[in-house]
Amino acid sequence: MMSQFRKLFTFLIVIYLMILMYWMLFGFGRTPQDEYMYNLQPFVTIGQFLQVSRFTPRAWMINLLGNIGVFVPFGVLMPVVFRMKPLKVYALFLVGLITLELTQLLSRRGSLDVDDVILNSLGFFIGYGIYKAAAQYFKSRKE
Repeated sequence: MMSQFRKLFTFLIVIYLMILMYWMLFGFGRTPQDEYMYNLQPFVTIGQFLQVSRFTPRAWMINLLGNIGVFVPFGVLMPVVFRMKPLKVYALFLVGLITLELTQLLSRRGSLDVDDVILNSLGFFIGYGIYKAAAQYFKSRKE
């Protein structure tokens, strides 16, 4: 039987996923582009944003830190909801992430960018670290 806590996390992840899909496909003034946009070379986009002369600090924060931060909740919530080993939880996350990137490409409402996958994965792993630290904290309080 699913615990109330796990039910809450399941609800939260579904709501957050719907919000994220909106942001990534329609938010921020996204409209279909004339061309398919993609980057398959690791660290190209990240490198461009790290060149201070090319982008403002606001653009840097939104694109780099935003791509990390927006996926932290998945690292916290998914292990609770799915109760799988870490590699399997990450594999499930990666399938969803690649599906999102392909949807952006095919709808032309964004780009498929391997650097987004890298940054989003970093966010997931930060969230997973938070999950593990919280689990350890609560486990030690019970003993």
